[in-house]
Amino acid sequence: MNKNINSDVEDKAIRQSYNGIKHKTYDKKEIVFVSTFPPKVCGIATYTQDLIKSLQAKFGESFKSIICPMETEEENYEYQEYTEYKLNISDAISYLELAAKINKNDKVDLVMLEHEFGFFNEPRNGLFLFLENLKKDVIITFHTVLPKPDKELKEKVKKIADFAKSLVVMTSISADILSNEYGISSDKIRIIPHGTHLLPFTDKIALKEKYNLKNKKVLSTFGLLGSGKNIETTLKALPEIIAKNPDIIFLILGKTHPAIVRNEGEIYREFLEDLTCKLHLENHIRFINDYLPLQELLEYLQLTDVYLFTSKDRNQAVSGTFSYAISSGCAIVSTPIPHALEVLKEDIGIIIDFEAPGQLAVAVNTLLENESKREKLRLKSLEKMAPTAWENSSILHALLFQEFGNNKTELSYTLPEINLGHIQNMTTDFGIIQFSKISKPDINSGYTLDDNARAMIGMCRHFEISKDKSDLQLISIYLNYIKFCQQKDGSLLNYVDEQKHFTQQNYETNLDDSNGRAIWALGFLISLKEILPQEFSETAEKIIQKNLVWAEKIHSTRAMAFIIKGLCYQNSEKNLPLLKVLANRLVKMYQHEANNDWHWFESYLTYGNSLLPEALLCAWISTKDELYKQIAEESFQFLISKIMIDDSIKVISNKGWLQKENTENVPPPIGGEQPIDVAYTVLALSAFYKTFKDEKYLQMMQNSFNWFLGKNHLSQIIYNPVTGGCYDGLEEKNVNLNQGAESTISYLMARLCFD
Repeated sequence: MNKNINSDVEDKAIRQSYNGIKHKTYDKKEIVFVSTFPPKVCGIATYTQDLIKSLQAKFGESFKSIICPMETEEENYEYQEYTEYKLNISDAISYLELAAKINKNDKVDLVMLEHEFGFFNEPRNGLFLFLENLKKDVIITFHTVLPKPDKELKEKVKKIADFAKSLVVMTSISADILSNEYGISSDKIRIIPHGTHLLPFTDKIALKEKYNLKNKKVLSTFGLLGSGKNIETTLKALPEIIAKNPDIIFLILGKTHPAIVRNEGEIYREFLEDLTCKLHLENHIRFINDYLPLQELLEYLQLTDVYLFTSKDRNQAVSGTFSYAISSGCAIVSTPIPHALEVLKEDIGIIIDFEAPGQLAVAVNTLLENESKREKLRLKSLEKMAPTAWENSSILHALLFQEFGNNKTELSYTLPEINLGHIQNMTTDFGIIQFSKISKPDINSGYTLDDNARAMIGMCRHFEISKDKSDLQLISIYLNYIKFCQQKDGSLLNYVDEQKHFTQQNYETNLDDSNGRAIWALGFLISLKEILPQEFSETAEKIIQKNLVWAEKIHSTRAMAFIIKGLCYQNSEKNLPLLKVLANRLVKMYQHEANNDWHWFESYLTYGNSLLPEALLCAWISTKDELYKQIAEESFQFLISKIMIDDSIKVISNKGWLQKENTENVPPPIGGEQPIDVAYTVLALSAFYKTFKDEKYLQMMQNSFNWFLGKNHLSQIIYNPVTGGCYDGLEEKNVNLNQGAESTISYLMARLCFD
């Protein structure tokens, strides 16, 4: 059993297949991004850089992203990477030369143009020269969409749109304006929200201490400074805010916009500094005159209590600063720009009028006096902005590239690096905590045998691969938790509260599955006794042997399957009779239910289905009983036919199990998909592939794992690569953002199948 499941050669083959080593990377098509880029200080430059980084991280084997910086006559930046292309937006000839150069490159599949009206003012028709002469397909992102266009502007935008295969905007309001006021077909318009950065859970108090803001209530705003920011509205509101909150401090984060400095100098900043003195606010305002590194900026936002967005530009379609603030969990007070009206309409912030310091003061004081309301807004903000994470933005862009590019190759998702951060954060010296609120461990939820057994499997497998000795401490914690749960009769209880007391739930719930999971985990640990400390396997052996007397009485389908897997891993001759007893029970269940149209052990498909055929496969490996093999293959093929749709997985929804009598007529519910079911499927596919060497299992294994990475009906990530946590479920219209132990460990077990 062990040699079949843990072959280094087979693991390497799986890993190579997933990472695309078989692909000819030199044949990758190129996508040229025409945009500004850092070191130019510009919001669109930062946006495009973040988008490309995300695309490369998620789809590095699918295509190559090439930058084409836009510069004026006076600019000449040094870029971090080689730039084959460059556009001088001040010179008409440069537009023609760029089009010709791109046309000559057969590798270029698509051009992505980031559009802002201010980029293309001179020469007047430069952009049209480029688009008219470009022979490659182009997708254009409109960063600004102006409402109520005059005839000239309307014709200009429509002409640009005619050249494009697709137009990307960042809000539904912008999409409506293009459709209703410019007469552009809605079929041509795609909404991809401004990307935001995923953030780990951080302690706000600790961050405030880091930046010398201890015991302060923090207001902040950030971005390139200019009069359009209208920061004076906040300064005028501060005296009223300070009267109720004397511990307030307002952070003005950002340097003055370079173009403003060239034309006006620091007039606006000096105006704000003068107003600060006039209103005697020196002790309550901190100017941070710098273009902050991303990490530092995000930390400032995370320590902020209320973020203030006071732009007076009525037509500002979207704001990256606004997006970053919400995704950092800030409570927001904002003027009613279109972006704010769209995002904040679901009660996740407070809208005030333009240039209304009185309203701003009332809004801020209301939020500061009500910490629970701020926390509620924070959670709603995170839920609202989760789909806008750069990882999700890159998925939507990649799907768009795939649709409109000439190169119709399959998107290849990059295998994420293993990140144990969330598992470590969730683990105390007693065990792994059951639930989390977003990524913050919820100690009040207590502990379960289920989670600690799964965690022990995950960490044993990780140690087998990495030989990282720090894993041993976690394995020891989970093993001791299992030992703690064992009762005098050998059975194991499941639920333990924060105070390490067994809860009443243990006596109101069937614990067969929990006991079965524990035997699976203990058996897996024993299978690695050659590389683990001897006391680990000795402890595991004692727990199993004491439990097996009780386990003989189990008839629960999945509990028996867990036990079979554990006994196969343990590979002990004395336990072979029990293994056969349990396997034969599964066989009888199958024979009772199966018919020509239904090849399953029960009259319904529920949760953890892949476990059952995998258990019989394990039983065949241990006993060579051909009936086990036959039923394992039949039942697994039947299950796959129900959950693998084209090249994607859709596990049985917990909103409604699949009933034997309703296999054809009832459409499956949308949503209700759990990470644990996908993980069990990946584990089973891995076992079948390693046993039968059939490439179809390897391909399905990869496609199933991609569910975590965004290959699902929402095209959103389920695994959070920043925290190392896995979201708790895929629903019809949203992802459950809580990152509990079950989901996170399930992801890890699936991920480790590729190492």
